Amino acid sequence: MATIRVVVKGKNLEVTQALRNYAEKKVAKLEKFIADHNEATAEVMLRIERGIHIAEVTLSVAGLILRGEGKTPDMYTSIDSCVERIERQFNKYKTRLQRRLQGPKIAELAAPAEGGEEVPAAAPQVVRVKRFPFKPMDVEEAIMQMELLGHDFFVFVNAATEETNVVYKRRDGNYGVIEPEY
Repeated sequence: MATIRVVVKGKNLEVTQALRNYAEKKVAKLEKFIADHNEATAEVMLRIERGIHIAEVTLSVAGLILRGEGKTPDMYTSIDSCVERIERQFNKYKTRLQRRLQGPKIAELAAPAEGGEEVPAAAPQVVRVKRFPFKPMDVEEAIMQMELLGHDFFVFVNAATEETNVVYKRRDGNYGVIEPEY
């Protein structure tokens, strides 16, 4: 039986036992999606910003990371919303995997019908590969490079850790750094 280790945290909010139990119960329903794997972790972050109750759930299972966010005036509704988003993401991912493994259906390979209906477009493909030299740099230099290029993210070798990192621009205008965890 697969299990999810759930960690519930609060920011600008005291997490009551009732809220913690509700979040754990809702996230536990995601176990049906991880039945093939032994263990998964879920981090639930609950916070309030400008009167809006925000619940974020990040589920990590077998190298796959799914993230859902719910924003409503009620924290319990926000938790429901973000868990539903993760369920939709997982179903979408599962469908993509099945299509990739099974290949196109006969109907998708057939020519357009007499009614003029078109065949659905093929799945997106890699159309460009970029190569560039990695030069060790600090986070500030990587941010500057990203801004100079006009990109939303930048991949670089962190001079302090000698590991590949990604710096990205957040929706709030600040920056984030993604560091690998092995």
